[in-house]
Amino acid sequence: MKIGFGAPVAGAWATPEYLADISRQAEDAGYASLWSFQRLLVPEGSGMDPVYRSVLDPMVALGYVAARTSRIRLGVAILNLPFVSPAYLAKQATTVDVLSGGRFDLGLGIGWMPEEFTATGATTARRGARTEEFLAVLATLWADKVSSFSGEFYTIPEGRQDPRPVQQPGPPVLLGGMSRPAMERAGRNAAGWITSSRADLTKISAAVRTISDAASAAGRDPAAVRIICRGVVIAGQEVKDLDGGRRLLSGSYDQIREDAAWLGEQGVTELFYDLNWDPQVGSPDVTPEAAARRAQEILTELAPG
Repeated sequence: MKIGFGAPVAGAWATPEYLADISRQAEDAGYASLWSFQRLLVPEGSGMDPVYRSVLDPMVALGYVAARTSRIRLGVAILNLPFVSPAYLAKQATTVDVLSGGRFDLGLGIGWMPEEFTATGATTARRGARTEEFLAVLATLWADKVSSFSGEFYTIPEGRQDPRPVQQPGPPVLLGGMSRPAMERAGRNAAGWITSSRADLTKISAAVRTISDAASAAGRDPAAVRIICRGVVIAGQEVKDLDGGRRLLSGSYDQIREDAAWLGEQGVTELFYDLNWDPQVGSPDVTPEAAARRAQEILTELAPG
């Protein structure tokens, strides 16, 4: 199982200096990947977690990181596809792939917050069907020298979109979503699946089976579908789950490492430790220096190998 790290994109540590420095430190420490995420809007009075109150744009942040690293893979987990056109996103993803030398993974979701749909002029209607077309548009824009597409939701006039991605036939597309249809869609159509920050990781093996079964039914090799887990790490504190037990990836460093090994045994192929959900790191209310010190300690303690 590969081990990645959540980039400093939310809260106090999401500064230009710490984004560059911690990304380089993660690369030097042997982490396999760096991950960003998207939050467009925090509705007034919503009481959302501190992590969402101040978030950098995921694609711009990864472009910035691409210039300051050379080996580590860069991923977004996730960007909500209803909020952008597939042609625009294809250009963005290609740009990050080119600037990083072919190190980019594109994670996509279908969105869930009504206020963000309103703010972007998007619709929640038939999101599953729209996703299928969205992926088809990305594929033609990345792989075909001359692209065209005519579907129910999207139309691409015959033309070219250059430069081409470094990775061919395009950056790996990963799908999020914790519902059974979302998991099955990932098994059928995507390079992998990404868990949400609120996933019950004790049930991850059932999700792996659902995705593997869908891949097999579609004539794909289930072993080729990546299972990527966002690991919400709270080091030094045992957080209780809904059943009153210790939430996975909370507690001592030894407990967190044991949890990571267990996740690998359940079929997870990649786990990234995301400290943006730690209130002492990802909250805007702490000082950048204190957040970075805590993050650097955890990064070092949990480094692969």
